[in-house]
Formats: sequence, structure tokens, C-alpha cells
Amino acid sequence: MSATVLSTAKNFIMTSDSTFTHSYRTYIKPREYGKLKMKFWCSNNVDSTWADGSVSRANLQGGSWKIEAAYIADGGKHPDGSVVWGTQVPLTYDSSFSKLVIPGEMFWSDALTFTVPEGNYLAFTWTITSMAAGHSFPFNTEGLLVSAYDAPGHAAVQASSDLYHKSVNCLVLPDFIGYERACAKRIAFLGDSITQGVRTRLDAYEYWAARIAEGLAHSCSVWNIGSGWARAYDAASDGAWLYKAKQSDEVVIALGVNDIGTAGRSAVQVLDDLQTIVAKLKQDNAAMTIILCTVPTFNFTDSQELAWRQVNDSIRQHAILGIDRVFDMAEVLSQSVSNDNLLKPAYMASGSDPHPNGEAGLAIADAFLSWYGNNC
Repeated sequence: MSATVLSTAKNFIMTSDSTFTHSYRTYIKPREYGKLKMKFWCSNNVDSTWADGSVSRANLQGGSWKIEAAYIADGGKHPDGSVVWGTQVPLTYDSSFSKLVIPGEMFWSDALTFTVPEGNYLAFTWTITSMAAGHSFPFNTEGLLVSAYDAPGHAAVQASSDLYHKSVNCLVLPDFIGYERACAKRIAFLGDSITQGVRTRLDAYEYWAARIAEGLAHSCSVWNIGSGWARAYDAASDGAWLYKAKQSDEVVIALGVNDIGTAGRSAVQVLDDLQTIVAKLKQDNAAMTIILCTVPTFNFTDSQELAWRQVNDSIRQHAILGIDRVFDMAEVLSQSVSNDNLLKPAYMASGSDPHPNGEAGLAIADAFLSWYGNNC
């Protein structure tokens, strides 16, 4: 089951004019502490489209690259670029400490056992070499939600913070960080930056998917695959991103903001894409539970507001065939009826940014958990 509620979805791809070797270290709050048997899964594919899609788009394959070395370690209580000396445990891939990754490949690490002290971070570090100029590995680009550092060269093995600098908008992690545990239900949260948690505070885990996970039993796996700039048509393409959602027993879908606001798609197009997503998920697993959220409030006006209202009216009327439940996220976020296209001011990430902040994340989670009931 998923060991963290941090999204590791991929919306960008590393591109360089020449080959390079670089190390990346990330600090993760695990859902549980203590002795964990862990495995790590990677997909060398981009999940969702970034911006206008000119550089990175859904289902773009990564290039050839090599994992020179990868480690997990006790990150301590302060994510300062170092790890607790003597705690690093190497990952292996088919018993090898390195792994050559080919375009489009999906692969697991071998299992390992590691103990995370109560209240400490799990630190994941790896050194990656690109094998050719051009595209190499997919990653997530956005304002970071967790502390991450990077360093030139082969720095994965070192416990100190020497040469490491704070990463700004580059999260380079395996796609799934898992641990062995009896699992009652596997839930995936499939959405855009609002699901990912963009614009909430660093290392605070205060976005709505993380808050919901706090309210669920640890036996309920929560895999956040929210991805900044993502659109419903990315998932409807039935590629790398929807493949992740298909691994779950239940999928919570919160998509449509970027379809309406960035791509300028009509209500009919958004609803068709949502219907395709649901149909593809049910086709793969008829027993899967699908929860569809209304499109979050994002201060749309004019034709975009009209599309937003039409989509949400249809969702509330259960016009999408195959959904099991509807959660009205827009109702939680919106101002009173006369201005219900606008986000409540207290929920704004900033005065001009309608991404929901941590207070909004708490409000959504409280409403969701009350509505969800004892289902996990």
C-alpha cells in the first residue's frame, strides 16, 4: 500500500543538450512509522500535460537513463539536506545496485526493510545519469510541497548536505512508494494541482487529499496521483496516468479546472472525457468504486463560468454513467449563491490565486469524511 500521501505524478520531462549525472534527495512524511518492508515502482512515462503541451504532454515516453545508486535513510526531524549518518540502505533492482532504464519502461525495486523513527522524515536519494542528449527522465515540476535538494554528480551515497542545494520546482521520485501492510481498501485520488496540493505550505501536508488520509484508518491505502496542469482528456487517453488509477479499489476524480480554464474546452467535451474515464476504469474493474467530484471552484467568469456550471449541474444529476457517488467539492469552496462561481476569500492561496489553501483543504476533508462515512 502507499506509504505517503505526497503526489509523485509526472507532468514534465528532463531535457538537456548533453549527458549529465545528478543526485536528488527528497524528504517524505510516511503515513506510518516503525519497521517497514518497502518497495518502489517507477514509470518512465509522463502522466499529464504541462501548460500548452509544447514541451511535455501525457504519455510522452522518457528517454534512456541510468540509476547509478539509490538509498533510503532516516531524514531526521529537520529536512536540511543531510540524512542521519549510518542509516542509509541501498535499493536494488533484480539484485543490482544500478538500473538502466529504457523508454516507456515500468519497473519495481527489490523489497527492503527499513525503520523510520517516530516523527522523523523518510529520505529518498538517488543519482541519475542521462544516456543521451534530449529527453531523459520524467518528473514533477511545480512549487514544491516537500523539502527536496539536488547536487551535481554522484552524491547519493553521502550523508552530509555538502554540494546539495534546495530544489525549487523539481521533484524527482519513484512513482509509487509502497510498504507491506494488510490493506482494507486502495484509494487513488486522480486530479490536477488542486488534488496534488499546489500552493499549500511546504512540508505541511495540509491539502485536501492529505487531510482525508489523516482521517482514514492506516489500513486504507491512499495514493495521491494529482498532477499540476492535468486535464480530464489526459486521463481519458487511457495511458500511463489512468494505468495508475486502475490499480485501486476506489478512485476519487476531481478534474475539469484546466480543461475549462487552460484548454478552453466546452462542457460537452469535458463531460465526454469524464464519461470516458469512468467507462475505462469500470471496463478494467467492474467492482471498482468511483467517486466523482464537482469541478472545484476556480473563479471562472463569462464562457468559462458557463461551462463550469453546465459540467457541475450534469455531475450533480449523475449524468455520468457508472459513477457510484458524487462529492460536491464546489459547494464547499464556493461563496454564497449569487457569487458561487467565486472561491471563498479565506480559501484563496493568495489574493489573486484561486488554488485552495490549507484552510480550504481542511474544510474539504471535513466535509468529505463526514459524507464518506465509515467506508474504510
